[in-house]
Amino acid sequence: MTGDASSSDLSYSNGSNALSHVYIQYPPLRCHVPGSRKLFYDDGNKLILSLTPNQVFSWKIATYNPYAAPSFDPISEGSVLSIRYSLDLKHLAIQRSSHEIQFWNKETGDTFSHKCRSESESILGFFWTDCPTCDIVFVKTSGLELYTYGTESRNLQLVQTKKLSISWYKYTHESRLVLLASGIQCKSFTGFQLSSAGMISLPKFEMAMAKSEANSNPILAAEDVHIITVYGRIYCLQFDRVTMLLNSYRFYRDAVVQQGSLPVYSERIAVSVVDNVLLVHQVEARVVIVYDIYADSQAPISAPLPLFLRGYSKANVAFSQTASKTSGASESKNLCDTEETTYGDQWKFLVPDLVLDVSNGSLWKISLDLEGISASSSEVQLILEFLQRRKLEAEKAKQLSLAIVRTIILERKPIPMVARAMDVLLAAYSQAIKTGSYNKRSRTEEISSSNAPNTAVESDGPSIEKKERGDLLEPGLLDFYSHVFSPIEEEMTGDGSYLTAITIEFLRSCSLEKLKVYPNTYALLVQILARDERYAELGLFIMNKIIEPSKEVALQLLDSGHQNQQIRKLGLDILRQLSLHHDYVLLLVQDGYYLQALRYARKNKVNTVRSSLFLEAAYISKDPQHLAAVLRFFSDFIPGFKSSADHNTYHRFVAELNS
Repeated sequence: MTGDASSSDLSYSNGSNALSHVYIQYPPLRCHVPGSRKLFYDDGNKLILSLTPNQVFSWKIATYNPYAAPSFDPISEGSVLSIRYSLDLKHLAIQRSSHEIQFWNKETGDTFSHKCRSESESILGFFWTDCPTCDIVFVKTSGLELYTYGTESRNLQLVQTKKLSISWYKYTHESRLVLLASGIQCKSFTGFQLSSAGMISLPKFEMAMAKSEANSNPILAAEDVHIITVYGRIYCLQFDRVTMLLNSYRFYRDAVVQQGSLPVYSERIAVSVVDNVLLVHQVEARVVIVYDIYADSQAPISAPLPLFLRGYSKANVAFSQTASKTSGASESKNLCDTEETTYGDQWKFLVPDLVLDVSNGSLWKISLDLEGISASSSEVQLILEFLQRRKLEAEKAKQLSLAIVRTIILERKPIPMVARAMDVLLAAYSQAIKTGSYNKRSRTEEISSSNAPNTAVESDGPSIEKKERGDLLEPGLLDFYSHVFSPIEEEMTGDGSYLTAITIEFLRSCSLEKLKVYPNTYALLVQILARDERYAELGLFIMNKIIEPSKEVALQLLDSGHQNQQIRKLGLDILRQLSLHHDYVLLLVQDGYYLQALRYARKNKVNTVRSSLFLEAAYISKDPQHLAAVLRFFSDFIPGFKSSADHNTYHRFVAELNS
């Protein structure tokens, strides 16, 4: 459905659009060249192909770049029904008619044609494959034909035939699955998966179709069937126009199982998958419904909302057109007045997350607005679980998750709700650490931020190791402290009981997942309890190891212990327990226990504390015997001290104190 876009149809801001959860980003990739006749999508190689009478231009879209320049190859003139490069890009196959496919070897320049032997059969299409038994598959009305491509000879070698009557077919290279429709209503299906692991024959099955009226048997059209891959699972979605339902089928090796149905509100729909999220475009209604079928849920993530064109403005149009010309692409017409329309008649949705505007020669990439989805959902646990499954924008999903938890704490939501929210985040984080995916994701984000080549992103990083006692390393828990606990503590100083309960729930969840807590989190709990003068409770938390000992905890106990000597003593005990001898000696000196500090330093071989600190503390005490004792200690145990400036200075001070 097309039409002029009014000012109310579009928003031109660059930020998150409150009225949309799915967007396309301006500018698109320009796929138009002068004299082009047709546009094709080679999904095996992720190429957009634009044809002129004697050339084929190709844009690589595996890493989407709207300013990418095309490469090109010569082709002979003639009609083109379909065109695809081999998976190694060394050969080009062009379907010239329903009976002939032409092949061209790019390295040698040799060409040959393959024609149907019988006039009664037609070629419905073809696709190249990485299956070990064949290189290319022809889909004919009489069945499948599997061929190897002989590089030495100018012909194909038939290796296998699957005989059956075929009305139409569906294939995606992403799934490596071909579905063959047959029968009067085209609702009977035979499926084969041809992957690098070999060829698998799927059980035959029929799709459910409701009758529109008595004695009427509707025919299932190819455009009403969609193969999608979500979370590594392969599904088929079938649009039943009578019931206005989108029926879902999941494929297993030995079965095809109907999974349920989704409501449809438009006579024309399209399907996309972005970051394992299913998008059902209600084309005539010009809205998108977002589903996350991870747990086979039929409930949408959000209400139907329009597809948003982000970043579009007259200034951006002028800039992108200039950039396109600089990169080698050319413009055939002014696109300012045509690109504002979404869901045009010539929009062709490509698996999994692209849309090709054939009339304008523009390719758009479809994206999720995670911020918009998060802001519009009141189901905290569900939206957090949704965010944990996002991989394309994992860093943004993490920041949004932390912001959600921070917000519900600031809003003083019930403690069980906050506990469940933290459980979701920590369980996902623990699982990511165990599987190594957190480490890989961190490497990916680090490489991406340094503008390294995209090929490096896919390399495996070393798996993170466990500590001997079984606790997992905790790089992500620093984020939790920095983005949740630290900011809320500053804003909720008068609500210590609530904060204490929240922190205890966090510690419980970390213990459940065997995650080692960032020490400042314990220190924060000490600060909260001490501020409310809950010293007895704080002492119990320390003794029962609810608060794990650390330098940060010890220093916080010492700081909080100005009002309670018992708490300060707990801090000193932790420093000794952790063998933090340098810090322990310094604190003894600061408290005036310099002689005790000297004995402790000698016993534990602490030689990192400057002698002047001890001498200054003894001098401040105005006790000449103590100062003389400290001088004698350093003179006896530190070589060369007698000739130092400190010895001469404080020796003079001893004499002054004795006079």
